[in-house]
Amino acid sequence: MNETHKVKRGFSYLLKKITSILDLIKFSHTIFSFPFAIMSAFLAAGGMPGLKQLMLILAALVTARSAAMSFNRLVDTSYDVHNPRTAYRVALQKKIGRKHVWVFTIVCVILFITCAWFLNRLAFFMAPLAILVIFGYSYTKRFTHLSHFVLGLALGLSPIGAWVGIQGTLTATPFLLGLAVVLWTAGFDIIYACQDLEHDIKSGLYSIPKKLGIKGALILSGVLHLFMVWVLLAVSRHTDLGIIYTIGVCTVAALLVYEHSLVRPKDLSKINTAFFTVNGIISVGLMGVTLLDIFVR
Repeated sequence: MNETHKVKRGFSYLLKKITSILDLIKFSHTIFSFPFAIMSAFLAAGGMPGLKQLMLILAALVTARSAAMSFNRLVDTSYDVHNPRTAYRVALQKKIGRKHVWVFTIVCVILFITCAWFLNRLAFFMAPLAILVIFGYSYTKRFTHLSHFVLGLALGLSPIGAWVGIQGTLTATPFLLGLAVVLWTAGFDIIYACQDLEHDIKSGLYSIPKKLGIKGALILSGVLHLFMVWVLLAVSRHTDLGIIYTIGVCTVAALLVYEHSLVRPKDLSKINTAFFTVNGIISVGLMGVTLLDIFVR
């Protein structure tokens, strides 16, 4: 009976640690990156990919993002503690224990590389480059205003990696999808960063809102999203995607206009709606119409 009780307590303890870590890394935000990876995988396969390949790609995506986010929390502690928006991360990290967060990060890296190994040789060779980019992002706000684009690159690697995972080669299509993700991510991250302007100034951190001001940053964000739509339309020229996909891209354009209508230089109160809700609909919705177009074709 005592042994059973110990096992239950141990399991409960482990479950609480894992739940806290998933909260720390905002696991739910994975929704912003995995739809583009799935789109790329289905386009690379010309339909339904093999189940094993698809599961390995999703596992690689989840572990890579989890490692990147937990690493970010570890190296940004000295900045997060002074930011009212992120101070909870430090408190949560103390509750979990930095040692456990480091272990989680290392395990995720190992699992990511293992997934790449089981996919194919090119995926395995690209894995260290992906780790370099996603870990390197955490340091960019210390020396460049372009950190938003590095974050975009980190997420933009997902459709490229998914394509490689299926075909083992590279063509123009995954790079176009990756570029669309870079423009989209940089655009919405610039909007999100507007609420940290005062903290960035006090902490000596770099960002587009700090460089251009909130008005200029919002204008640049809009331009980036305009180019994103253009790139998404260009994707159809390199694939067999048709009218369903094109309608989906036009819907994305309308949603981006709505997103920008929610945020004003003197009113940032709806940033969370613009950032989480609208962009979640964009990513999942675009994936849905892309897969529908592929299967109808």
